[in-house]
Order: sequence, then C-alpha cells, then structure tokens
Amino acid sequence: MVKFQAASNSIIGYGSSELAKSEKNDCFVRAVASATEVPYDAAHEYVEAVFNRANGKGVVFSEDKLAPVETNGMLINEKGFNFKVLGRTKLTNTYKLHGEYIRRQKTVKSFIKDNPKGTFILGVSKHAFTLKDGILIDNKDEEFRPTRKVQSAFRITPVLKNAQLSLF
Repeated sequence: MVKFQAASNSIIGYGSSELAKSEKNDCFVRAVASATEVPYDAAHEYVEAVFNRANGKGVVFSEDKLAPVETNGMLINEKGFNFKVLGRTKLTNTYKLHGEYIRRQKTVKSFIKDNPKGTFILGVSKHAFTLKDGILIDNKDEEFRPTRKVQSAFRITPVLKNAQLSLF
C-alpha cells in the first residue's frame, strides 16, 4: 500500500488562498508548493514566472525551461533549492525477456520502492505530484493509482545557507 497525504492538507495557505480557489490544472504548482514547503501563492508566482504558466493551464516540461532551473536552482520565498532532472536510467527498470534485456518505464509504485528517501516531483501523463520520503502527496483518490508510468522526475533538495561555526 502506498503511503498517501492529500495535497490540500500539505500545502501552506492552500485552504485560504483565493488564487487556489480560482485555479484549475495547477498540479505542478501544488507539487512545487508541497515539495518546497512554501505557500501556494508563492509557488504559483514562481511557476508562472519561471515556467511561463498561464492561469488555468498546465506546464509542459521542455528542455529550454528545465535547463536553466537545473543550472541555477530554485529560489522561492527566499528559500533556495537544487533542482535535478533525473535521467532515463532512473525512470526505467531493466527486465530480461526471452534472453533479451528490455527497459520499461517505472510505475509510481516501483519509483517509490527505489527511492524511499528524498523529495521528488514526478510527472505522469498530464499530471504532476510530490513524493517526499516515500509519501505520495497528491489529489484525493490518487493513492489508488500506483501503476501510472513515471514520465519525468525531478529531485528537490534544499540549499543549506552557509553557517558560521563559532567555537567560543
């Protein structure tokens, strides 16, 4: 059984956001908000600016949008994050079939099994959600769909601010 948490309960300010109430097709905004633990409105502003998302429209993951974010990281609400696009080998499983090795896309369930720790934004067909330390953070009723194929995955790690060590 997949561990699940409703995105609406996991996102800071989601229930009180007028912007969230008027939105649709905002799964990537909700995924960014829950992965980075920033308020919904801040994540919305970031995704609109960096990924050119129009209100009510989804986000298309293209190289020209992902490459700068991977290089420069994410800065949302004065919080910094590294953003790593995971390659093909992390999104596929290798099987031996009739003496031949073949690669197949991982399911959400197999991705969780292989990545029990860490924070990820996963893209499946026309949808995105967060996976945080083995817990799926998504829309209500999505926990019953573990066989969806993972088409894209991004690892999100916080950037630690330089702390000065004082010995005395």
